[in-house]
Amino acid sequence: MNEERKIEVEEVAAVAAPPKARVDDAFDASTETSADVVEGVSETFERKRDYLSGFLSQKPQALSGTEPGGELYEAVITALKEIYDPEIPVNIYDLGLIYGVDITNDGHAAVTMTLTTPHCPVAESMPGEVELRVGSVPGIGHAEVALVWDPPWDPQKMSDEAKLELGML
Repeated sequence: MNEERKIEVEEVAAVAAPPKARVDDAFDASTETSADVVEGVSETFERKRDYLSGFLSQKPQALSGTEPGGELYEAVITALKEIYDPEIPVNIYDLGLIYGVDITNDGHAAVTMTLTTPHCPVAESMPGEVELRVGSVPGIGHAEVALVWDPPWDPQKMSDEAKLELGML
């Protein structure tokens, strides 16, 4: 049952390159000219409309100040970046404690945040400080902070800048 198989190897000095495709190979040069072929192709194939042309011709919509990238939203983010965790030398935004910022058109800001642990020493004072800082941003009439524990905070929520600051990157 144990058959022996042999593989034959043939050594060659060189291999000829395969022929390259040419446009002239696509038609019989004795009966048609390349102009006839181009004309025939344009008759049978119509150029498809560029699907991006409408998209690219649109002008970007102006951002309202209440959405990410808007002036008021970015001012709130800047205010949040001025609040530092007293135990960790990183601001609460880069630390990943801010889960969401929603701003209505009438200037109401709702911030969803967490703390590093439920037993954090600033659990009572930090939400109040966030509310005061966000409420002091010009254009914000009322600020509300919701402290949540789900999903729990973990170091993966930190920005790369925060990880670099803490020597974790």
